[in-house]
Amino acid sequence: MIQRPRAHLLMGAAAVAGAAIALDRLARSSMIRFARMSGSSIAAPDAAGWVTDFLNAAYYRRPPGWRDIDDLRLASCIVTTYWRRVGYRRLRAWDVAPFHRVFGVDRFLDNRRSDRLTLNRDQLFAGAARLLGPWFPAAYADPNRRGWGIAFESAADRAAYRPEERLRGGRLGEPSPPTAPGKEQTWHTYPPVLVSSAERVVGALSRVETWPDYAAEGGRFTPLRSRGLAGQTFEIEVVAHPTSRTPIFIRGYVTIENLVTRDDQAELDAYVSALNDKMTRFGRDEPPPVPDGATAILAFDLTTHAGHFMGAARNRLLLYEQDGQAYLRAAGTWDPMPWYVDQGYRRAGYDAQQAFWGMGAPEQSMPHQIALAVDQRDDDADATPLREPSAVDVMGPTHAVGEVAHGHGG
Repeated sequence: MIQRPRAHLLMGAAAVAGAAIALDRLARSSMIRFARMSGSSIAAPDAAGWVTDFLNAAYYRRPPGWRDIDDLRLASCIVTTYWRRVGYRRLRAWDVAPFHRVFGVDRFLDNRRSDRLTLNRDQLFAGAARLLGPWFPAAYADPNRRGWGIAFESAADRAAYRPEERLRGGRLGEPSPPTAPGKEQTWHTYPPVLVSSAERVVGALSRVETWPDYAAEGGRFTPLRSRGLAGQTFEIEVVAHPTSRTPIFIRGYVTIENLVTRDDQAELDAYVSALNDKMTRFGRDEPPPVPDGATAILAFDLTTHAGHFMGAARNRLLLYEQDGQAYLRAAGTWDPMPWYVDQGYRRAGYDAQQAFWGMGAPEQSMPHQIALAVDQRDDDADATPLREPSAVDVMGPTHAVGEVAHGHGG
């Protein structure tokens, strides 16, 4: 019998041990990255309590019949505008003091106009005017002075804003698209949402700075790049509800890839055909994202970055017309989740995800909020014909202005 030299055995054992250590470190680093994605990039962990409490007062703590989703957007805008006011640093525990000064009486002492510990719309505007300046209420109502979830004192201030500032406190990891074989991934098609005008939806999506205006109860998208849709990166703040009045905020990052429009119908048709084929082959009784006989108008991927609460995933947003009606629809795929991601997803993420992409009530769903915003613009439109966005509107400039590849952490 030939004996393997002891040196070879030792080298083999060392290699196995080294691989085990490397895998353990990789798993630990992934878990740490995932854990650090709670809350918002503009607020440090020690500010999470008072920021959540403020949003609770504006929306989640109210009885369901007294909630207005735009009050939640207004409260978020107040916090984000204050973040800009203090120089884009992450908000800290002590920042509760100015909020308490201007909102405290209404929240804790005045129970005539709103229930104790809550704030109604008038109280939110009045407090914001004391906190930020008397210009705030008018600026919030003016699309030319609002963008990226921020109200600006002037249109010039808005034009000077760089959305990359939000990456100062972000943790933007590398892209993490699904890599498992198709049959091992989860494939899911969400219900279509009826929209009144495909052209207006294209316009709404192309103006990326307005995406926070479509925030739903379940979360919102905030763009991080000085560019249009193509290559745009978003911070997603998702709300999970262990109980109705104690939301938990989790964030993740996605970047738009494979943007196709009917400016290149052949490319768009090929995208839809490939997606429908994979959904049919790999999905479990899932309908094709674009039904037979429908005409696709716009489609793109939203690819996750490392640390995302869905793990390695890719969602798609598709706009199509069928039988004279226009529809907006999401379709997602994701790899088998690591155990620490899967546990959170099963406890709180699954229901929130389903509701956000169209299976819940309109106030829970971003596609429904886009549809409602388009309807409102239809009502407000004058007799001037709508100009369909051009390729420049959709694609944005050919390069990003001042792009930041990675956040600074913190």
